Amino acid sequence: MNKELMEALDILEKEKEISKETLFEAIENSLLTACKNHFGKADNVKVEIDRETCDFLCYMEKEVVETREDVEDSVLQIALEDARELSQKAQVGDILNVEVKSREFGRIATQNAKNVILQKIREEERSVIYNQYFEKEKDVVTGVVQRYIGRNISINLGKADAMLTESEQVRGEVFMPTERIKVYVLEVKNTPKGPRINVSRTHPELVKRLFESEVTEIKDGTVEIMSIAREAGSRTKLAVWSHNPNVDAVGACVGLNGARVNAIVEELRGEKIDIVNWDENPGNLIQNALSPAKIVAVFADPDEKTAKVVVPDYQLSLAIGKEGQNARLAARLTGYKIDIKSETQAKDAPGFRYEDYMDDEYDEDEDYIEEYEGGDGEYGGEEEGDAGYDGEYEDGEYGGEEESDAGDAGESEDDGVEQE
Repeated sequence: MNKELMEALDILEKEKEISKETLFEAIENSLLTACKNHFGKADNVKVEIDRETCDFLCYMEKEVVETREDVEDSVLQIALEDARELSQKAQVGDILNVEVKSREFGRIATQNAKNVILQKIREEERSVIYNQYFEKEKDVVTGVVQRYIGRNISINLGKADAMLTESEQVRGEVFMPTERIKVYVLEVKNTPKGPRINVSRTHPELVKRLFESEVTEIKDGTVEIMSIAREAGSRTKLAVWSHNPNVDAVGACVGLNGARVNAIVEELRGEKIDIVNWDENPGNLIQNALSPAKIVAVFADPDEKTAKVVVPDYQLSLAIGKEGQNARLAARLTGYKIDIKSETQAKDAPGFRYEDYMDDEYDEDEDYIEEYEGGDGEYGGEEEGDAGYDGEYEDGEYGGEEESDAGDAGESEDDGVEQE
């Protein structure tokens, strides 16, 4: 039994996660390579390795010929006289297995055999690492910041390094070496130099995966995140739905005293998170998505994916949000192009009939939205809006004519949670 070889294979299998069968194949190929370097050819060379004892045998299949003068190629043929020394039963025309003593190989042949084994080990190691991280693609992993490479950041994920490019970094976030952060695995590519892993801190799925890991009800499927819209570093809106009528979807995501959502806010460095209830009715969904602004009426066209929204005059800037952010995120969350107008504008706008909206009863108490400011667990009220914006809001776009007399959002609401 070759104990040294067996111990070496056990260590490689444990540390590198490379199967023994793969290592046995590498050893066989290395011996064949050594024979080819030593003898010039290895077509008739066979290698056998006992998988249990790690004992190996390397031999050449030679044809037995009558005399030594008949031997044309000593690698392929052997004289009967020499064959009888190995086997008394040898006859002319027989194929005789002649053992090859690997210890007699030259330095070059030995080095080439070693390189074959090392190359195979490196290839298998890269393959194991690639498969390991390929399974984590589109998932969140924890890494350690190593260093800045230009404007990109190298992050160690354990057995491999990932690259956080400038375009996938949140503006304003600065990381220190050895700092632990969570990142979303965008893509894992297999390259000759090993797996190349691209990660992100701006992807909306990062927030979704963080909620899945933090909120048990989402993990087990009781609560589902139906839609998500994010402007990384600033604000995220989530629409959640509970499959169990006895479970409050928003409350489950918030946690006791905001514990669950605050943990996520802390990981996102203070990014605000708005959680609203999902509704199959587009009008109700849009109304929830525009929270904390109060809505007078909503007219949604499911075919055109457009919606017209009327808000009180003093709520216009709040509905639009700072630099149009609230309306922009609501449009992404719902998938509708949203046209927001104040009551005064709706009455004066051509083709914008105010009567069309009054079919829906205006309720002073709106579906509540809970906004969480980073770290302190404070339930934020509305954000001061931009009074100078009015018009239609689509995925990432806002525009329209200025409204000079729109109300100041800061005077319209009390800080706190609005509940229905």
